[in-house]
Amino acid sequence: MIEKWIDEVKLNAKPNDLGMILIHNGIVRSTSKDGKKVKGIHLSYDKERLNSLIKEYEKNKGIVAIKAWINEGTLNIGDNIMYLLVAGRLRTDVLPTFEELLTKIKREIVSEKEFS
Repeated sequence: MIEKWIDEVKLNAKPNDLGMILIHNGIVRSTSKDGKKVKGIHLSYDKERLNSLIKEYEKNKGIVAIKAWINEGTLNIGDNIMYLLVAGRLRTDVLPTFEELLTKIKREIVSEKEFS
């Protein structure tokens, strides 16, 4: 999936507008943030809000493409939770957009419950 996204971005972006692609791959850990052992998570997300956020952040200066995929359902240790791609012209455009968007997705879009 990620290689396909990269190929699509490179194909559709103007060469002068594309200088960086950042990718995040979130993975289910065997411990919670506070260190407790877990077997996995139950995950859901707000698809409409995610699409709205992507459209909003694609308007940021220097951003040429954003793609996101979130795995929904019961996830076990080692399963992929999410892929996020942000592509743009310069590091100074891409990094802040990437960080802000990832934080918003984790805080506002995704709902997860750990199980042990």
